[in-house]
Amino acid sequence: MSRPPTFVPPACATARTLRTDRGDFAVLDAVPPPGVPVRGAVLMLPGFTGSKEDFIALLEPIAAAGYRAVTVDGRGQYESAGPDDESAYAQEELARDVLAQAAVLTADEGTGPLALLGHSLGGQVARAAVLRSPGAFASLTLMSSGPAAIAPTQQARAKMLADALQVMSMDEVWQAMRAMEPPPPEDADTGADDSEALRARWLRHNPAQLVATGRQLSTEPDRVAELAAVPLPKHVLSGERDDTWPVPLLDDMARRLGARRSVIAGAEHSPNTDRPAQTAAALIAFWDGV
Repeated sequence: MSRPPTFVPPACATARTLRTDRGDFAVLDAVPPPGVPVRGAVLMLPGFTGSKEDFIALLEPIAAAGYRAVTVDGRGQYESAGPDDESAYAQEELARDVLAQAAVLTADEGTGPLALLGHSLGGQVARAAVLRSPGAFASLTLMSSGPAAIAPTQQARAKMLADALQVMSMDEVWQAMRAMEPPPPEDADTGADDSEALRARWLRHNPAQLVATGRQLSTEPDRVAELAAVPLPKHVLSGERDDTWPVPLLDDMARRLGARRSVIAGAEHSPNTDRPAQTAAALIAFWDGV
């Protein structure tokens, strides 16, 4: 689970509702400061159990570089409502949501070309959106998001979560997950206590969304060849360690895609929260090149 440094957006960002023909979505919308020309925009999709706040530490540097950054809660994630029917969270449905969000953003005057970024689960949804409508985006970044299903150990965790959600409330599952976490080292600097904010986010996720997307992550086929055939600039970014998709697998995916490859030193599965400054710099360099 990504741990954003705060749930309070920076001054450059506004929490608002993005209204589309597929429904309403909660977003953080960060714009470049006065006097900085808008060079383009990026739509950012969070991962499994995550939310728009997972990108919060990236917003100021991205906006300062001239890019409008819009981070979104997908349907059933945190502050975006979703139905209790698992079929509503099929990957095709989520991809259609992304295309509807993109249509609204690209219609905004002065926004410029729209890049797409997806973290983990969000990367696989982003891939599905690009394969459905390649012309909707100027580029694609897959952040810590692999070519096919997650590692077997993570598949087991996703199944355990799905099984628990069949018989336990979201709060009971949260308490169980906290109890299973190892305590931090005695000399660790844990910073601000974010446990209550994380719990509040967890409780607002729709269980049907978690079950359906966990299943997707565990069964996703390899669609790299399909994506490689799309003439779109691509970027594969990850930490130097990853227990969800091994880093050598991400290296190979980047090679197969002909994509730019960025590895963030000192980061793991969530470079956006582990090393935000370095991650933002790598993203901006890619978009500037595009």
